Amino acid sequence: MNTALHGQIIAAFGRQYLAKLPDGELLTCLTRGKRSDVVCGDYVELQRTGDASASLAHIGQAVIDKVAERTSLLFRSDAFKQKLIAANVTQIVIVVATEPSVSDELISRCLVAAYDQNLQVLIVLNKCDLPAAAARAQLAPYRAIGYTVLELSALEDVTLLRERLNGHISVLVGQSGMGKSTLINGLLPDAQAATREISTVLDSGKHTTTHAKLYRLNESSSVIDCPGVQAFGLHHLSFGALEQGFIEFAPYLGQCRFRDCRHLKEPDCALQNAVKKGEINARRLELFLQIAANKA
Repeated sequence: MNTALHGQIIAAFGRQYLAKLPDGELLTCLTRGKRSDVVCGDYVELQRTGDASASLAHIGQAVIDKVAERTSLLFRSDAFKQKLIAANVTQIVIVVATEPSVSDELISRCLVAAYDQNLQVLIVLNKCDLPAAAARAQLAPYRAIGYTVLELSALEDVTLLRERLNGHISVLVGQSGMGKSTLINGLLPDAQAATREISTVLDSGKHTTTHAKLYRLNESSSVIDCPGVQAFGLHHLSFGALEQGFIEFAPYLGQCRFRDCRHLKEPDCALQNAVKKGEINARRLELFLQIAANKA
């Protein structure tokens, strides 16, 4: 019987995965059966099934027997399915840019998902070598309620971001075109070579875009780069979980006249009253109502 191996999933495509063992060896992996609920960042138990060589021409193969218990799982969902994003992360880095324009609904959805998984949050405003006034104005409500917004230009200097990633397993999330790949290349000059290596192992061509890729920054820090997302469904979360994910609502929850208040036009709604008093940003309540009405 083969000795059980332990590794971490550093890339994924469909039901095919790439695991890295503690000694640095890479193994292509499949799951047993048809179900595939493994995700980048997972720690897994493996059984070797192929050539033990770690060269790209004869890279070893393995089957995943077990996924270790996760400390966190970031995923999105609609009424029909879930899309796993990354496991065992400690921080979500929401990447936006001065152009294309910021989607504050996507930001709010990511923040709710982060709160649900108890993740630290960093919002990065990229491309600040371009005019940034409009983007800064859109992000002002997030600064006001305590979120850190880090301004930089990935083409110029990513030192401040590197400092914020230290000691974390971070996942970068954002729309396409926000400059996530440029950030990765700034953090890791060898990232393109690593991506080519991963693509070669996974038989590129049809596998050039993986679901996510994990890069190690140092012994205590890693970053997971995900393909751009245009939507972040929260169908799996209850109305109450959505309320809690809007952190500035906390002092007002349970203060409405009606216990089942939906914060629309009910009399004596604590959230609506807080907006009228300027204690809650009106756009944030509008975003909450949009998300609650269409969690997908």
